[in-house]
Amino acid sequence: MDKPMSWSELERLVETAEQDGHLRRALRHCRSRSELVLAARRLQFQISLQDLQHARQLHWRHREAAAALPHWSEAGPQRLEA
Repeated sequence: MDKPMSWSELERLVETAEQDGHLRRALRHCRSRSELVLAARRLQFQISLQDLQHARQLHWRHREAAAALPHWSEAGPQRLEA
């Protein structure tokens, strides 16, 4: 599946925010997804609400998949309780 251009912009925004504490703190003050998109666009990142929704869905899928994996400890594999 091809990623839309704005998806690569979302990836760029995340990478930049991970490296720039000032930007990260500014984005955390956004109270809604629409506000986050507007703030990002003001900073020249062309992202969309659809990108944020897609990212959220992927995050939850990865989280659920990780919770389903066995947890290895010295006693052997164990299932993590969510």
